[in-house]
Amino acid sequence: MSELTWIAAAALAAWLWLLLGQGFFWRTDVRLPRTGPPESGTDDEPGCWPSVAVVVPARDESAVLPVSLPSLLAQDYPGRAEIFLIDDGSSDGTGKVARELADACGGLALTVDSPGEPEPGWTGKLWAVRHGMALAARREEAGTGAAEYLLLTDADIAHEPDSLRKLVRAATAARLDLVSQMARLRVATGWERLIVPAFVYFFCQLYPFRWVNRPRARTAAAAGGCVLLRREAAKRAGIPETIRQAVIDDVALARAVKRSGGAIWLGLAERVDSVRPYPGLGDLWRMVARSAYAQLRHNPLLLAATVAGLAVVYLAPPAAVCAGLLTGSAVPLALGAAAWALMAGTYIPMLRYYRQTLWLAPLLPLTAFLYLLMTVDSALRHYRGRGAAWKGRTYARPSAAP
Repeated sequence: MSELTWIAAAALAAWLWLLLGQGFFWRTDVRLPRTGPPESGTDDEPGCWPSVAVVVPARDESAVLPVSLPSLLAQDYPGRAEIFLIDDGSSDGTGKVARELADACGGLALTVDSPGEPEPGWTGKLWAVRHGMALAARREEAGTGAAEYLLLTDADIAHEPDSLRKLVRAATAARLDLVSQMARLRVATGWERLIVPAFVYFFCQLYPFRWVNRPRARTAAAAGGCVLLRREAAKRAGIPETIRQAVIDDVALARAVKRSGGAIWLGLAERVDSVRPYPGLGDLWRMVARSAYAQLRHNPLLLAATVAGLAVVYLAPPAAVCAGLLTGSAVPLALGAAAWALMAGTYIPMLRYYRQTLWLAPLLPLTAFLYLLMTVDSALRHYRGRGAAWKGRTYARPSAAP
């Protein structure tokens, strides 16, 4: 057997394992669980709705706030809820826009404040989250009682009016310390159609939701755009101090909660959407490259293994098909075609979730190749001192931070 045949066989074996042995990552039916009896078609509601503090870190978000913030202000929540928008050193009038929207829309109470520049060893987002949590805690000192839950949501996330109600209902009914929904990202341009559904697909492959949601499984992850966190669980896990250096803060948050004995849940959202546009390839490239190497712990060996793995799993099948057609070799052609078919088949549920044409499924090798280049570029940026850069800030690797 030729080397290409062996590689194609390895790719097919890898896809058989991914299909059956990786937590059924490709399925998109992990949604916010119902809490009522199946025959009722409704959800049980808590007798007394817990109070919630909604913390929104925002840096230069004046363009998306007119779409996202009114959806939070309009939350139909039976209990006490208050929004804390933390302006993280914005230069575009984010805080002013937020106050104007609150005056115009009404709804939940809104507090806008700024924590100043982050101290050494903190990422900007977690520094803002820390400040928002501290503001919420001061309500207890004022005699109004501290919030029992924290909703950590990004400034580009729009929520349907019943989003908070459903999150709290699920958390209280299932006694969950953390409930997170992967917001449906915007898919409008050609580049977004090619890259965005694959971004969520790869995330699910790394962190299968079924494994995340098993109490005894080591896998832990969350989606930072929408995280409902019980305040006592945050205290027990030392949030956010214990993860203050984390660039991929949502995964670090979930790991800290789970390691401290908390019960976590992660699934795909139906009524929570990101409104942030990524119109061009450059916008998407920067979004992925800013944290890809951090995901690999800034380890060159993990980078090399990742590049090799992506090449074998995603690029070898179409290469074997093309080589088989050109040389008339039936074995690599058949092995490559089978692996490519499994690859495309596992991608179809995600394309359906994003309401995209299924013709994008066979193009997954092309998308994976772009992600491979983004990952390599992320490493190059890191070694050039421009690693985890976001809106004017560049973060050092955790071991180099105080």
